[in-house]
Amino acid sequence: MNREGHMRKRLNHINGAGEARMVDVGKKPDTRREALAQALLSMEEETVGLILEGALPKGDVIGTARIAGIMAAKKTAELIPLCHPIPLDSVELDIERQNKNQLLIKALVRTTWHTGVEMEALCAVSVAALTIYDMCKSVDKGMEIGEIRLLRKTGGKSGAFERGKEKT
Repeated sequence: MNREGHMRKRLNHINGAGEARMVDVGKKPDTRREALAQALLSMEEETVGLILEGALPKGDVIGTARIAGIMAAKKTAELIPLCHPIPLDSVELDIERQNKNQLLIKALVRTTWHTGVEMEALCAVSVAALTIYDMCKSVDKGMEIGEIRLLRKTGGKSGAFERGKEKT
């Protein structure tokens, strides 16, 4: 406990000397794990229309972003230094209109393994959003990528998490 009486949380990617380390997950049991993440893209209403109509010069924005997100989930351990390579059972990536000037990207990632897939889901929505930005920047340089966040996760020692139902 710290001075304020709160439980101290330990960062498991930092050793006793304060150095970065890869956590040993080899003795953890395999469990069914799932993570759902999202990203929100804000842009001009006309840009959303062009995306949904497939009328942009670079082609199928939604299809390309979906593939990019799935590929990113599979490559997370190569992008994030201390992540473990994880055999993914599935990656579902959905992109839909949130309102007149926003697209919502969601990634649902599943595995049966001894470590979670939160980073894979977050990586998937981030790269999908960046792909949309890249494909649309010629018509809308003011796009904003935001609200990249974990919505829920299940499995593992720490149990379930659902945004809005966090323990205080």
